[in-house]
Amino acid sequence: MRYTVKDKKDFYSIAEFGKILGISRIAVYKKIKKGDIKAIQIGKSYAIPADTLESIEGNELNEGEKEQIGKAVRKVFENYGETIKKLGKE
Repeated sequence: MRYTVKDKKDFYSIAEFGKILGISRIAVYKKIKKGDIKAIQIGKSYAIPADTLESIEGNELNEGEKEQIGKAVRKVFENYGETIKKLGKE
């Protein structure tokens, strides 16, 4: 489900943010703890600023990140290529 402009808020809860991104509340919470998602702690709860969503939606990988992912994929195929091929045939 995509949220439209009429759904725009200043802040989102963890549950709302997870629903928008299509991930679990726990995944959002972990990303907050790691610093991947900025949030304001209010007591035991968090408020995620709307501009955080805008920055995530428009976030593209830079060349360094693309290269790092490429290296990881190549390494996986070097180490597990035959297994992946066999699994692909099932």
